[in-house]
Amino acid sequence: MDNKAQLQRPSRHLFKSEKGIAYLSLLIAIAIIGIAATATVKFGTLVQRRYEEEQLLTIGTEFQSALISYANATPTGLSPYPMTIQDLIKDPRNPTVLRRHLRKIYVDPLTGKSEWGTVASMDGRGIIGIYSLSADEPIKVGNFDPPFESFAGKTSYHDWLFMIPVVIGNQ
Repeated sequence: MDNKAQLQRPSRHLFKSEKGIAYLSLLIAIAIIGIAATATVKFGTLVQRRYEEEQLLTIGTEFQSALISYANATPTGLSPYPMTIQDLIKDPRNPTVLRRHLRKIYVDPLTGKSEWGTVASMDGRGIIGIYSLSADEPIKVGNFDPPFESFAGKTSYHDWLFMIPVVIGNQ
């Protein structure tokens, strides 16, 4: 074999080395894409959960307002607290006047169900508050607006109670 033939033929060793570098580059690119995808999913989950928390605060405020409206519309001698959440939709205390304190039973944005936990009055004859049945840990644990300042530091959505202000003498 002469020297010209050796110079024209590519070295097999160099070719294998290039294959290894290309393969390694591909693995690194796949790893980077995987990390980026995971970060995107985690960020999306965080954004979704924050949105659900804001929805819970809005819906909880609606329930709280409905409980206050129900109490304010109480005829003399009757309990100012509804027996069920359904009583907020159609007030059963006066059959001739249809009064809606709440338009509908909202779906809990954290559980996806229209089931809520209820807080009973001290005498046990009505509901004075509601809360989410989600046991998850909240993302927001501080910097709440004034109506929700009591939610600061809570470790579960169960602890976010949307209640009517209770006056002990009225029970």
